[in-house]
Amino acid sequence: MHALVYKSTGSWYTVKNAAGKMYNARMKGIFKIDNITSTNPIAVGDEIEIEMEDETENTAIITKICDRKNYINRQSPRAKYQHHIIAANLDQSVLFATLKEPKTSQGFIDRFLVACEMYHVPAVIVFNKADLYKKKEEQKYEEWKKMYEAIGYKVLLISVNTGSGIEEVKELLKNKTSLLSGHSGVGKSSFINYIFPEQALKTQDVSGWSGRGIHTTTFAEMYDLPPVPMAIGSYRDGGKIIDTPGMREFGLVDISKQELSHYFPEMRDKISDCQFNNCLHINEPGCAIKKAVEEEKINIDRYISYCNILDSVEERKY
Repeated sequence: MHALVYKSTGSWYTVKNAAGKMYNARMKGIFKIDNITSTNPIAVGDEIEIEMEDETENTAIITKICDRKNYINRQSPRAKYQHHIIAANLDQSVLFATLKEPKTSQGFIDRFLVACEMYHVPAVIVFNKADLYKKKEEQKYEEWKKMYEAIGYKVLLISVNTGSGIEEVKELLKNKTSLLSGHSGVGKSSFINYIFPEQALKTQDVSGWSGRGIHTTTFAEMYDLPPVPMAIGSYRDGGKIIDTPGMREFGLVDISKQELSHYFPEMRDKISDCQFNNCLHINEPGCAIKKAVEEEKINIDRYISYCNILDSVEERKY
């Protein structure tokens, strides 16, 4: 029986079959997929095959994981060289960010965008809490909007608190499977409560002493968006969103220093113009990237972000 993973709680998974029936399922033995060392072999969004275990208890056994279209991962908080799959089979990712209470750093945004580029998942950046922004935050938003839109990312400004901009985000989510990510406290759960009032997800204010968000979502979970009416009496899937636990850091894995610039869209089409094909765009002569930065064809802040990420990349030693 074919099914889709809606929630992962570690050893048990909530899955739904094609008829819309939910089951509690667990793995049969250990799965090894594509030679990746992951802390969670099965992720929300995975398509799987199941066999009934107990009809009375409504439990099933996962017997197969179908090939993934894509996935997004991050460094496991517990093991440096292992990765944690955030979600699989995505049409897009939506990164929730804020410029106040708590402030999302450009470094966090850029690391997330690199992960999306690595796995060919289109990304949208949604800045929430617009109602809290003063002139300084409004100027910063305009700067970042210009910077990210110039390299192909869609950037939106919303306020879940006032409802401003929400409809545009809802329109973006229609008919797609979307990953919602961001720091704790940026308003993901509040956004989901806004579009699914019946869910009443737990939300908390930002921690006063640290200025950081407090974790409220413990496990990744997928929700079905309302069906879209078609002909009279018929509907089609309205899309799905995957809510994820808030992240304080976003560690990249399975990436080499050599690859990193390929995941910066503004650098990608200029790399071949560098004098050396192994150029890291730091001190090498004849570097097309540094020249583009000097000519303001590449934003200096994005270049600095690239350098910071490059310094942090620890290549796995085999």
